[in-house]
Amino acid sequence: MSSTPEGKGSAVHGGLPKRKFRFTRNDWMGYLFSAPLIIGVLVFAIYPMFAALFMSFHQTSGLNLTGTWVGLNNYKYALGDTIFWQALSNTFLMGLWSVVLGIAFSFILASLINNLKWNLGRNFFKAVYFLPNVVSGVATTLLFSFLFFPSKEGLINFVIGLFGIEPIGWFTNPQVAPYSIVLMSLWGALGYNTIIFLAGLQSVPRDLYEAAEVDGAGTYRKWLYITIPYLRPIFVFMLIMGTIGGMKRFTDVWLIGGTAGNPGGSLMTVVLYIYRNAFLASQMGLATAVSYLLFLIILILTVCLMLLNRRKDSLD
Repeated sequence: MSSTPEGKGSAVHGGLPKRKFRFTRNDWMGYLFSAPLIIGVLVFAIYPMFAALFMSFHQTSGLNLTGTWVGLNNYKYALGDTIFWQALSNTFLMGLWSVVLGIAFSFILASLINNLKWNLGRNFFKAVYFLPNVVSGVATTLLFSFLFFPSKEGLINFVIGLFGIEPIGWFTNPQVAPYSIVLMSLWGALGYNTIIFLAGLQSVPRDLYEAAEVDGAGTYRKWLYITIPYLRPIFVFMLIMGTIGGMKRFTDVWLIGGTAGNPGGSLMTVVLYIYRNAFLASQMGLATAVSYLLFLIILILTVCLMLLNRRKDSLD
């Protein structure tokens, strides 16, 4: 029998040495420096998640957060509440338009900027279109409250009034208010999406364009059959992140429509519904139940989008 050299352990599983796991001084020092972050995640992230799940099965009132056990009654109440379904419908409506228009406009804008021959002009437009992204949501809402003021004093209504068009109740008409929120969100998110698409456009190999030009493909065909398919992972990323952000809409609708989601509840979203039950009605149990319903909806949408991308990969 051959002996194993000392210090290398016995050979097992096809000659691979068996390693013994031991904590060294460097390991302990690493865990020591990581301890504040790990404790912070456990205390401020993991524990609140499980505490909220436990609270969702209780009926709470006021500061009494323990409440009484009611099982799935909070979930049943939310699913049977017409206001919840209205909030979910409004959230889907505004989220869908925000994602579709945001991705389309930012991709077209990024393509135009990327085709500029003047580098200084390209950098200028990058800075200009990214500027709204650094403005807070509150400042953006106040700005658009002035632009979309419902009377002739509003800038937009003043401009369209020059063409004989009557003032539009941008934030006072229930049929128009959700789309006004979409326009406002597009202005705020357009710069970030454009920068992401610009980074992707600059990573497309030039060899593909040159080969397409040899085959006689024009600008439109190269954009349609090379650029868009090559950037599909970015499209999926933007779609997923936009969906998650759209389902969590709160700041703009709260500042415009208040806790009632005015006008006529057209700006009521799921997160605003959670806020009303948690901090106005003091029903923390119901609010946490709706929070987990929203979490499941976002999870299902995200998984479906990822599976759709995987299915397309398999077809390719």
